[in-house]
Amino acid sequence: MKPTVFITGASSGIGASLAREFAQRGANLVLLARRTERLQTLATELRAAGTEVLVATGDVTRDGDMERAAEAAIKTFGGIDVVVANAGFGVQGRLTKLSIDDVRRQFETNVFGVLRTFYATHAALKVSRGRLVMIGSVSGFFCAPGTIPYSMSKFAVRALAEGLEQELAKEGISVTHIAPGYVESEISMVD
Repeated sequence: MKPTVFITGASSGIGASLAREFAQRGANLVLLARRTERLQTLATELRAAGTEVLVATGDVTRDGDMERAAEAAIKTFGGIDVVVANAGFGVQGRLTKLSIDDVRRQFETNVFGVLRTFYATHAALKVSRGRLVMIGSVSGFFCAPGTIPYSMSKFAVRALAEGLEQELAKEGISVTHIAPGYVESEISMVD
């Protein structure tokens, strides 16, 4: 039986690359992002290579979107084996020039988006004894000037991964925290 992989932020960057890699390894894919047109383009590419793909338009910052996507994944593929909480973006600029709302938006996507993804898929991962993957960053280990909100959010993701790894082991769920270095993508919001 093919594993089913649920990826947030799948329309570009790391998410799209992971979708292609999981497709090559024979997985069914649930691709979630806000940009439907890009998701459809990626899904067409992957389907042409023989991968079964469910496109789920949604936003990790909106309550209910992750639950609807998880329900559709279970209905379509019978379960979820791997969840990749990848959606994110980066606020850049000196903290003195950024507002509380800039920092709040950063956390809403990079931290609370990961939490929404976890809560929506936890029951399915418990059934499959699956894996939760959180895409962090090297910025979750050190902070450079001009990246304070982003680093704060990625420090939080690292703490979440470390804590959940211990809590979820009893349920048979594995947790993987990935901390890539700098990757060419569309992640930054420059001030």
